[in-house]
Amino acid sequence: SDGTATAKITNNLSNRNLIINGDMRVAQRGTSSTTTGLKTIDRWRLQFANVTGPTITQSQQSLTSSDTGPWGKGFRKFGRLALSGAGTATATSYIEFQQKFEAQNISNSGWDYTSTSSYITVSFWFRCSTNQTFYAWVTSADGTNKRYTFSFTASGNNTWTKITKSIPGASGIQIDNDANEGFSLIIAPFYGTDYTGSVSLNTWLTKDDTIHSPDYATTWLAAGASTFDLTGVQLEVGDTATDFEHRSYGDELRRCQRYYFSAARGDNIPFANGNMYNGTQMYGFIRFPTEMRANPTLKASTGTYTVHGGGSSDGCDDASQARVSKTGFVISISGNLSLTSGVGTYVRTNDASGYVEFDAEP
Repeated sequence: SDGTATAKITNNLSNRNLIINGDMRVAQRGTSSTTTGLKTIDRWRLQFANVTGPTITQSQQSLTSSDTGPWGKGFRKFGRLALSGAGTATATSYIEFQQKFEAQNISNSGWDYTSTSSYITVSFWFRCSTNQTFYAWVTSADGTNKRYTFSFTASGNNTWTKITKSIPGASGIQIDNDANEGFSLIIAPFYGTDYTGSVSLNTWLTKDDTIHSPDYATTWLAAGASTFDLTGVQLEVGDTATDFEHRSYGDELRRCQRYYFSAARGDNIPFANGNMYNGTQMYGFIRFPTEMRANPTLKASTGTYTVHGGGSSDGCDDASQARVSKTGFVISISGNLSLTSGVGTYVRTNDASGYVEFDAEP
């Protein structure tokens, strides 16, 4: 009644984190790969090229109670880029974590990206086997592309360190209201001299893909069996890094499935019902668990399917597109297939190497 009040303020608000799978828990494609790109942790392109010497492995790893820092904050997984031995840099070398954002998710976030008094804040936990100065940057992808680069350093070798960086808007940034790529975040353990040089940090510049950051020291790259670990990545509107937004696994998986959906992976996984269109071709329907960002691309194994129908079954080879939309897919199964025309069917994988997946990444 006297106009005063007390309140306990919490920063555990929902839908703050614009990053998807920032805690690295979802890995529909697998948990380890020596191939660059989207091969393990959903939404994260762990990219590398032109490093002479070692094999580079991207993987999803588990934290334990000895991981002081992120474990106590509720993180149980992290992403790792690991070198099998000492690397030799070339001018075109690069190693990076990257996530791309739909333009509409940034343009509708509440960030006035054209105003110098409106901020977004990026925060993350990282650990490196050999410490040095590293760089990260955000880039707008519409209109005249702009880039903002900043540096970060660990508190010691093999020590988890939390990094926070607030980034103001700037005139000239354009982010469209559509489902195409409009923004990206890159956190980079190494970039070669074809991509680095004299650049001002902590300011928006017109994107120049020959100069992403200042030159990198080769300490981490050349040390031998180096690792670079990342988890707890958050991008949010405002000038303050709040607590990480821990979402349920189901929530995070559904967000990831807008961009990639694994209908089957492994042996004996049913993935579509349908019928024999004729004696050698089955049509089946797959409904996606959520509307995908765009009409997806089918990626499928060869020679790993069995079709069942009419009291019989037959192994077959090929899966291909018959019809596609953002909500579902009519799949054609054929190749050495022979069953009675018109019978109802279902199809499954018949080998551990079998997979059927749909990709709509920007």
